[in-house]
Amino acid sequence: MKITLKNIGIFKQAEYELGDFTIICGQNNTGKTYATYTLYGFIDFFIRGYQIDIPDNRINSLFEKGTENIDLTEFIKKHQEIIKTACNKYKIFLPYVFASNESRFTNSEFLLEVESNSFKLTTDSSFNRTLNFTENDILQLTKEAHSNFLSISFPNETKEIQNPSTIAIIKKEISRAIKVIIFKNVFLNIFIISTERTGISIFEDDITANLHNRLIKRITLSPSLDINEIIEEFYNSPYPLPITKNISFISQLKDIMKLSSYIEKEHSDIIADFSNILGGDYRVDREGLWFVPQKAKGVKLGMGESSSSVRSLLDVGFYLKHIAQKGDLLMIDEPELNLHPENQRKIARLLVRLVNVGIKVFVTTHSDYIIKELNTLIMLNYKKESEVIKELMKKYNYDKSELISQDRIKVFIAREEPTMLEQNTRKVKIPNLVPAKYDEFYGIEVESFDKTIDEMNKLQKSIMFESLFL
Repeated sequence: MKITLKNIGIFKQAEYELGDFTIICGQNNTGKTYATYTLYGFIDFFIRGYQIDIPDNRINSLFEKGTENIDLTEFIKKHQEIIKTACNKYKIFLPYVFASNESRFTNSEFLLEVESNSFKLTTDSSFNRTLNFTENDILQLTKEAHSNFLSISFPNETKEIQNPSTIAIIKKEISRAIKVIIFKNVFLNIFIISTERTGISIFEDDITANLHNRLIKRITLSPSLDINEIIEEFYNSPYPLPITKNISFISQLKDIMKLSSYIEKEHSDIIADFSNILGGDYRVDREGLWFVPQKAKGVKLGMGESSSSVRSLLDVGFYLKHIAQKGDLLMIDEPELNLHPENQRKIARLLVRLVNVGIKVFVTTHSDYIIKELNTLIMLNYKKESEVIKELMKKYNYDKSELISQDRIKVFIAREEPTMLEQNTRKVKIPNLVPAKYDEFYGIEVESFDKTIDEMNKLQKSIMFESLFL
């Protein structure tokens, strides 16, 4: 999957690709967050907001005959057109993603290209959904296993509900079904964890109360607001979309904790290793959210009295244990936030294990420890059948589940780079996303990290040398 950004944030033009494990590195203020939030916003928009056009004649036929069959291969053939239309409409959504002024995105473009072989209809899968308009007016959407058709039908005779509102709902549900059946392997379930997570875990009550108070104030000042204006005001958050999603996630922890993810069911060892990184476990009860340290089982600490690392890992912990699904895209802005170097290495190993059990991972990072640990995993994987490597893995407590091949990782460096713009005849130096250099054995090269470390080492050697003559 290739993503192109034009006139978004500091990027006049930038491109990058998604892999099983995608990493964006770079110095501060180089566009990493813009690249992350823009992609997250599009996938969220496509899943929840974008509606595939369903012709009126198909709906009219449904009401006339009581049933209609839609050939799904028609939509597979025009998948590029569908994606292009979604990208064009997404431009209007960008100010909402960044909680910013519309004028900032007047000339913005978001382009997404997907390999055509990704759109192979999974004919052995099935789909069923039932809508109840009234007690007797029931709509069924069904795709049988080994079928290329989506069947829409009214089991009972329907005459009274054909109106613009009902037609709009039916079109939306057909679009939703098509997206689930055809696009689910391309536009994945997505979960994002922003860098603001440490503050959200402490101030969630105050933030939520402020949002509710703002809505109440708007209603009080304008009592004639209709329901659409109320909904618009409620969702018109003053925060960028990923932060708003994180606030919502934290506010629902009591309900979320009742769920069990496939990681907890099938890979409980990952949950156990995460607890070791965390140094304890999270608990939610009637009194609130707590952290229970491993070394003090009888103690319950609130988020305000827990370490910053406990707050930093909160969303990761609840995601892994309660809502992770195979095929997800997990996005983490700076997973190293507030972590000791040892735990930064452990988080890198944990993220690779998630990739190896079916979750795609996307991170931004400033951590040389994370990159170097990934390189260690690549190097170990390259010679994993060697007896020497097996002994090293045993000595340093590495497991095969933590190894990864270099071709599954995509790394991009956010920096200025000579780039050919459409309207120019020669390259100009602008902020861009540049593919990192790779070696099939040594792994990933991140020049900005290496340059800084080399400079520090040279300076210290010079100081030590000069001190000999003082």
